[in-house]
Amino acid sequence: MSENNDQAVVPQTLDGWSVLHQIFSVDWPRWNAAPEAEKEEIVEGAAGYLEKAAGVEDGESAAFSLLGHKGDLLLLNFRKTLDELNEVELGFRRLPLYGYLSETTSYLSFLELGLYEMTVKFHNELIEAGLKPDSDEWKERWAAEMAGQRERMIGRLYMEIPEDRYLCFYPMNKRRGEEKNWYGLPIDERQMMMRDHGMVGRKYAGRVKQIITGSIGLDDWEWGVYLFAPDPHVFKELIYEMRFDEATVWYGEFGPFYSGLRIKPSELSGVLIGVAGS
Repeated sequence: MSENNDQAVVPQTLDGWSVLHQIFSVDWPRWNAAPEAEKEEIVEGAAGYLEKAAGVEDGESAAFSLLGHKGDLLLLNFRKTLDELNEVELGFRRLPLYGYLSETTSYLSFLELGLYEMTVKFHNELIEAGLKPDSDEWKERWAAEMAGQRERMIGRLYMEIPEDRYLCFYPMNKRRGEEKNWYGLPIDERQMMMRDHGMVGRKYAGRVKQIITGSIGLDDWEWGVYLFAPDPHVFKELIYEMRFDEATVWYGEFGPFYSGLRIKPSELSGVLIGVAGS
């Protein structure tokens, strides 16, 4: 880039859906001891609520049955605003089923599209045009470019939750240590590494769908990664291969991983009550 302090150039992002998932563990001893008729009534009410939440006009919700000890149910919610997320969150907590659950963790973020390539290219164009950073014309040109980018990518910013059977979620950071600090690198270097990182993901197009969310200032990690696929083996293949790209080798930090199976609201009874003779 043209400027010496190109570390200070912040890559632009576009934000779409407000995203919240909640993870619950069932108090199985209490739940199993409850009368069957009561359980059926409670599950019916919860399934009705999930059905309604899944079909809202501006947003979507989906439920997943988790594997392992980290939780039993994951509820994933896409809404236009944090206010709407709060409404669906509180609505679920008011259900009788919630009395048998404990919320083990949650994650709040915005669906995010990173614009490293566009940031570097457009920044250089403005410098070459003789504009000074933060001048009025500079700001006007940036605003117009970002508005155009948003219009072109509106479908990706407000995409539907993929209907694939399997889900993998994990949060991640870029390292900010004394020896390796992602945010201290020139933007050109970060751009090249992110391009290589993205090329790995493109190799898996058609086998896995990915949603990246930005959570800086909203939650404990910087990004959340949601992967959806009809075959869960692709999660291991993709994430393993990405371990070898430079951005991950030196700068990737990962939180806990969660894996689950998507369930329809009508299938909640099968998860919580089961089928006779199963």
